[in-house]
Amino acid sequence: MSICEFAPRYIKSIAPYQPGKPISELARELGLDEASIVKLASNENPLGVSPKAQAAIRAMLGDLARYPDGNGFELKQALNRRYGIAIDGIVLGNGSNDVLDLAARAFLTPSDEAVYSQHAFAVYPLAVQAIGARGIEVPARAYAHDLDAMARAVTPKTRIVFIANPNNPTGTFAAADALESLIAAMPPHVLVVLDEAYNEYLAPEARTDTLAWLGRYPNLVITRTFSKVYGLAGLRVGYAFASPAVADLMNRVREPFNVNSVALAAAAAALDDTDFVRESYELNRAGMRQVTEGLSALGLEYIPSHGNFVSFEVADAAGVFRKLLRSGVIVRPIAGYGMPRHLRVSIGLASENVRFLERLGKALQ
Repeated sequence: MSICEFAPRYIKSIAPYQPGKPISELARELGLDEASIVKLASNENPLGVSPKAQAAIRAMLGDLARYPDGNGFELKQALNRRYGIAIDGIVLGNGSNDVLDLAARAFLTPSDEAVYSQHAFAVYPLAVQAIGARGIEVPARAYAHDLDAMARAVTPKTRIVFIANPNNPTGTFAAADALESLIAAMPPHVLVVLDEAYNEYLAPEARTDTLAWLGRYPNLVITRTFSKVYGLAGLRVGYAFASPAVADLMNRVREPFNVNSVALAAAAAALDDTDFVRESYELNRAGMRQVTEGLSALGLEYIPSHGNFVSFEVADAAGVFRKLLRSGVIVRPIAGYGMPRHLRVSIGLASENVRFLERLGKALQ
């Protein structure tokens, strides 16, 4: 009898997260030149890494024999200066995925439930299932979170409600008043995890000071990341803001040194590179218009997005995906999110967007 047979059933039933296909893998599979491939599958910043973060990375390279600061003091100080959140209310993670997992580990047991939306970020059910807790998937409304239905799904066994705003992979966005109403309606035994990975891409009219809610709702956690607009996806660093009591519990289950030295230094520097963030935001706005106008010109329907990506509907999504791969363009199939007729494309540089639209037009023929 194999030792694997004794693993918990809920672990064996997990379907592993499927990341976007790397450029190197596609090059090996199809014999393509890596330089000829455009990757628009993982919502990465096409501008790369900010100059200030690059300088911080270079400065750290001579000190890699030392363990990182396990408390991340300098990065927490930088976050405190920027957002005014007390250091004892900050949790650092190996990407925001890690922070989401910490919330699940700190507050869920196998007898508990967690609520999340259909078509929401895949890490929520994975984190819940890894604990052995029960996930409650609430049907979406027009690909968006149905906040009223999510509130009705809460029971005495519910311990966490996950909300992505904007949501990945649909790009949908819940208005601040409706979102705060849901948070206010939650009983004290329910932790609301508000995932704001794409917050920096919101248009000014959509932005709300959600951090002010932390003082009113001690059962609220807000998570963000340096992987998107800050361009540090390869270094894996995210963070959460919470009440000191909630942050303390999350830090108790956090692995020691879960954020490496280079990531800590780069994130602290990137946080101060406001010029790079503004340039990234403006590039994304222009690119979003370029891509959505192109999709419309091809007769394709898309879901209006508040992130740095857009999901669009095509009858043979799997077939079009394969044709795009063969032409050297990587997008993301999202059948695993319950959207088998959709593909998701990240917003790239203007030239990358042009290439995607040209190759998509040929793939549709």
